This record gives sequence, structure tokens and C-alpha cells, in this order.
Amino acid sequence: MEKNLEFPDLLRLIDERSTAFRTAVAAASSLDAQVPTCPGWTLFDLVKHLGGGDRFWAAIVGAGPADAPPAEATAARAALEVPREREALLAWLSASAQLLLNALREAGPETGCWTWWPASQSPQTSAGIARHRVQETAVHTYDAQLAGGAPQPLPLGVALDGVEEFLFTVCGTPSAWPHKPTAFDFHTAEGRSWRLTVDGDGARSTRIPSPTATGEDSDAAGASVHGTASELVLYLYDRIPADSLHVDGDAGLLDLLRAWEPEEK
Repeated sequence: MEKNLEFPDLLRLIDERSTAFRTAVAAASSLDAQVPTCPGWTLFDLVKHLGGGDRFWAAIVGAGPADAPPAEATAARAALEVPREREALLAWLSASAQLLLNALREAGPETGCWTWWPASQSPQTSAGIARHRVQETAVHTYDAQLAGGAPQPLPLGVALDGVEEFLFTVCGTPSAWPHKPTAFDFHTAEGRSWRLTVDGDGARSTRIPSPTATGEDSDAAGASVHGTASELVLYLYDRIPADSLHVDGDAGLLDLLRAWEPEEK
């Protein structure tokens, strides 16, 4: 059974993806370029969002255990002012990433923190935040690359962890599934698989053997999605459509899953 990424690896990947994001911003023809995967946003808007998010989460990690994000962090994010000149903007973006990394290093992996996912399968700790920020930064790096006309697949290690992180954090909930109980299987071409089960007890995910390991696909799932790890992450984050992947079973169930808004997260 593959292990989750260790805390130092998460910090390294945040740094690496932040650097890749800045490289994409530096190479873009204009900060006013539209971001196709973030309708209505320019590249400047995307930079402000990612850098502001780094600063916001740095404050949350620094605050330690809490029932809500620090009021000053929420106010600072709402009133965020960002330089418009590209070099100054890139320097601000780099400083934002370093604030987050410094806060995470100082806290260590086990510090309790407020998160928006208290009812999920992911921990409310600094390590849980680091794991999610890897994915936020990686997906937004793809967005920035796409805005510049040169999108790249997510790095393999990031993408493999990203499928599970999304299923555990975004999909995990005790809220009852409002339809007939079913399951969704997600199979990566690189050999890892997960099952998301949805029923009256909510949604929960587990790792399962891949079809290549067993020689056959399970018929327990209502829908099975096959693609590279990068494709699956980009699909889960609504960056590419389901028809970019191979789907077995009832593809309409994926629309129900996409439209589901659990009452409690």
C-alpha cells in the first residue's frame, strides 16, 4: 500500500509548484490574459487569488487550533492590495509562498488548525492544509500555463496524491447522498485506484486494487473513470470534461455527483 507524502515532501512540492506558477506568470504575454479554466478571471486575478490564499492559510496555521479563521486574516484577505507591475507582483507572490512555508515549518505537521473540511476524511492539521495547498497551487499552475498557451500535465507525484486528496477532502462528508446508493471508481493509468462510496451515511473513499493488478474491473461501481493521474485531478477540479477520460458504467451518475451539494462539510 502506497504511503501518503511526508510533510517535508509537501513543503517541497508547495515550493516547486509556486515556482512553476511564477514561471508561467513571468512568461505570459500579458497579466490581462484570460484564464479559460477560471471564467471571468484574468491572469492578474489568478495571481491575487493564489498569493492571497497563501497569506490567508499562513495566518490560519499560525493561529493554531480554532473554531474559525482569525478575524484579522479574513479582513486582510478581503482588503488585499496587490502590485500591478509584473516584477513587483512576482516578488509579492514569492513572499506570499514563503510566508506559508515558514508558518508550516514552524508549526510542524501535527498542529491543529481551522479548516473548511471538518466533516471530511482529511485531518484539521497543518499537514492537512499543506497537502491541500499542494493541490491548489498545482491546479492553479495549470491554469496559469493554460492562460499563457502552454499547459503542462501535473507532475506525477503531485497528481497521484491529488486524486486521493480531492476525494478525501472535497468529497468526504456525513451528509446523506440524495439518490440511490452507488460507488464511483477512479483508476489511474499509473496503477492506483480509489472507490468513492455514496449512500445514506454520506460519502467516503478508500484505496482499492487497480484493474491492471486484478485483471478485471469491478462491477460494484456505478461508474468507473479511467485516465492518467493528472487527467483525473484536472477532471475532479472541473478543468477538463468527463469526455476527456474513459468512463465505464453510467456516466450520468457523474453529473449527479458534480451537482451534489452536501448540507454539511
